[in-house]
Amino acid sequence: MKKAIFYHAGCPVCVDAEKMMMGYLDRSKVDVEIVHFGEEPSRIAEAESAGVKSVPALVVDGQPYHINFGASMEEVKNG
Repeated sequence: MKKAIFYHAGCPVCVDAEKMMMGYLDRSKVDVEIVHFGEEPSRIAEAESAGVKSVPALVVDGQPYHINFGASMEEVKNG
């Protein structure tokens, strides 16, 4: 089973992308974890280490995919 982490900051672009992505991903084939930086700011460094440059982003088996531009990681870190 593939492992995926959906990172977002809670902005409207991110929330829409989360709803859309969760509707498309087959949960029987992909183990998806959702990380909201407003609730888990300690995971920002983890996302950056995985190659996330902006949110929303989906990291699948270590490969980042930037879905749409909601906020840069600098904006996320600076609130």
